[in-house]
Amino acid sequence: MFGTLMLIAVPTALFRLLGAFGVGRFATWRVSVVHGLAVMLVLTATAHFLPSAVGPIPGRHDLVAMVPPFVPFPGLAVYATGVLEILGAAGLVRQVTRWSAGIGLAGLFVLMLPANIYAAVEQIPFNGEAATPLWFRIPEQMVFIGIALWACTPVPAATTRPAGASPA
Repeated sequence: MFGTLMLIAVPTALFRLLGAFGVGRFATWRVSVVHGLAVMLVLTATAHFLPSAVGPIPGRHDLVAMVPPFVPFPGLAVYATGVLEILGAAGLVRQVTRWSAGIGLAGLFVLMLPANIYAAVEQIPFNGEAATPLWFRIPEQMVFIGIALWACTPVPAATTRPAGASPA
């Protein structure tokens, strides 16, 4: 149940650790979390293309089952969201595309919320395991939306002082 959040938390911690050891790209928590989300998206996107029961993650069949009945062509919708997740992940890792990727992913996560609600209410199992309860799915989706929006908010410009100048 907490696996998807761990797919963000563990890479985030590793990226931030790299930042602490001097890798400038990961000097802030914000960038580390955004890259953690990108890792999670690449890993979860693979489920959109793999058969179910291939590994510890749900597969394509599981994801098609969670698409609400009002969505036409559920198989195509699963493929499309997988492609969008991969594109969003790629967009997050580049500063120049981060804003667009963050907005696009926030929208995608909102659009995928009905599938998460449907899967919880209808008790759709993943990989043969019990369905994730609604009380967890909605807050989890809000975390994803929040990170995507955090990725696209402007970063204040760094202020620089001449060497030896005292702070005001």
